[in-house]
Amino acid sequence: MNKEYIQTLYRYNQWSNARILDTAAKLSHEQFVATSEHPHRYLHGILTHALFAEWIWRKRWTGESPTTRLKTEDFPTFESLRTRWAQEEAELMKFVEQVTDEKLNTPFTYVATDGTKYENILWESMAHVVNHGMQHRSEAAAILTELGFSPGDLDFILFTRKKL
Repeated sequence: MNKEYIQTLYRYNQWSNARILDTAAKLSHEQFVATSEHPHRYLHGILTHALFAEWIWRKRWTGESPTTRLKTEDFPTFESLRTRWAQEEAELMKFVEQVTDEKLNTPFTYVATDGTKYENILWESMAHVVNHGMQHRSEAAAILTELGFSPGDLDFILFTRKKL
């Protein structure tokens, strides 16, 4: 795996996260926390989970193994969630921009929140984070669309066309 590919994936991740967050910013607080039939029960839960995943994996890549999870209670409003996400995105992209081809192909170890120890290759877990995020962005897009606020298409090819 090479850093240019991973960096492109993470710029796509940024772009598609921004589309979801920009659309979610249009909701009332009541819409943001309303229950749904989707996993994580509501948009607030889905977005908190997606932020948590980006945060915990970055921490793991830098040698930490957090034992706690980010929770919806940590973000009582959409604005507080978005502010925290912007901070995390800056840290995440700093890591992504500094990664080397050699580092990408190196194993790392961490302890999951349940205490299980794992070893993964860095690029595999980095690709996982983008893919995992896409699943949850799709769920968030479905909720937003049901509420009358579609974020539009989130396809990777649309992102690549915007770069041209």
